Amino acid sequence: MPSTPLTIDAPIGWGTRSKLVALGEDTPRCLALLDAASVRHDVLPPVRQDQCGYADGVRLGRGGALPVTFHPGGPAVACPVAVALVIWQRQIVQPAAQRHFGRAVTGIDHYGSFACRRINGRSTGDFSEHSTARAIDIAGFRLAGGSTVTVRRDWNGAPARAAFLREVRDGGCRLFSTVLSPDFNASHADHLHLDHARRGLGGYCR
Repeated sequence: MPSTPLTIDAPIGWGTRSKLVALGEDTPRCLALLDAASVRHDVLPPVRQDQCGYADGVRLGRGGALPVTFHPGGPAVACPVAVALVIWQRQIVQPAAQRHFGRAVTGIDHYGSFACRRINGRSTGDFSEHSTARAIDIAGFRLAGGSTVTVRRDWNGAPARAAFLREVRDGGCRLFSTVLSPDFNASHADHLHLDHARRGLGGYCR
C-alpha cells in the first residue's frame, strides 16, 4: 500500500515502484534501506560532468540481501536504482532461476550505468537516465554451476532460458519506471535497460 513504508523484504505491490522513484528525493532514507538489509555498498562522491552527474551514487557489493556479484565490478548507480536492483534480484530473479533451472543466480553481467549522453546517443534531445546514474543495462546472468544466460543469445533461444529472461523483464516492470528489452528495438538486442525516469504512476515496459 502507498502508506506502508518501503522495505527491501516487503512483497512487491502496486505502490512499490513509486516508492522507489520517490527515494530519489530522500538519499538518507535510501541509504538506510541498504544498511537495514546489510547490503554492502560504498557511498560515492558526487559527480558533475557537463549537464550530467549525480549526488546519490553508490557502488553495490555482495552481502546481506544481495547474494550476487555484479560483473564487471559493482556498478555506480543512483541509490534508488541500487535498492530496486536488490529487490529485483531477490524477489524476481532468484525465484525465476529456481523455477526454470533449479539453481541460484550468483552473478549479473551489466554494461554499466552512468554515461553522459542523450537518449540513443543522439546529438540533440533529452538526456538519457544514464546521465544521472538512474539507469543500468543488464546483459546476462551467471548460474550456480557455471552456466550463463545472456539476453543476446537466449532471448529467442531454448524455451527455459527465453522464459526466464521474459519473467525477469516483466518482474522488473513492477520496480522500474522503464524496462526495455529486445522486444523494443534492435538497440536493446543484447540487454535489458532498467531505469527510474519520473513517469508519475505509469511506467513503460517492453
